[in-house]
Amino acid sequence: MKRLLIPLIAGTVLLASTAWSQEATIRKNLAERIPQLPQIDEVIKSPMPGLYEIRVNGNEIYYTDADANYLVQGNLIDTRQKRNLTEERVEKLSAIDFGALPLKDAFTMVRGNGKRKLAVFEDPNCGYCKRFEKDLQKVDNVTVYLFLYPILGKDSVEKSKNIWCAKDKVKAWQDWMVRDVTPAAASCDSAAIARNVELGRKFKITGTPTLVFADGSRVPGAVSADQVEKRLN
Repeated sequence: MKRLLIPLIAGTVLLASTAWSQEATIRKNLAERIPQLPQIDEVIKSPMPGLYEIRVNGNEIYYTDADANYLVQGNLIDTRQKRNLTEERVEKLSAIDFGALPLKDAFTMVRGNGKRKLAVFEDPNCGYCKRFEKDLQKVDNVTVYLFLYPILGKDSVEKSKNIWCAKDKVKAWQDWMVRDVTPAAASCDSAAIARNVELGRKFKITGTPTLVFADGSRVPGAVSADQVEKRLN
């Protein structure tokens, strides 16, 4: 038994050493040849033989060969399974821990039994958000946690504060987003809005609406009610 273990352990050590050496070569060559490339977070083998995945800025993906002689930016497609492997990888890297979201900084809209969960980051002056909100009215049996995320200017911040400080936040939000009724001026402790902006920056949320589902997956843009239903289910 000992005789069998020795070559197995030696083989494992050799593989680990080779992988480390390959990663070091890739890091060194890319740093020297493309100094403007952001700091590399991770180097791993991609599903395609001979191709390595380079990850920078948290969730940006590039590909290179074993000696970093070439750098590829684009999608890696599995033609047999008809899957966009790069897209899947980025989605996994961009996932947000739903349970860790600070729900105290959001207000809650419950429809039907509210069993399904959805968090949304929206700017009150975002046209796509208004379109999304009107379509979202068709989705039932869901609890929506709305994070006010004013990134389109001072008026967005002002409207967000008025909505957050309204006696009925949900009504003020719906009146504005669905019925174009301007929220009345109001004041209160609105520090939650600033925290939301910082949270969005942390998660690299650059556009609104951005949806976060219970499984941690995120979807940017004004997706249809049918697409929301598909994700929720």
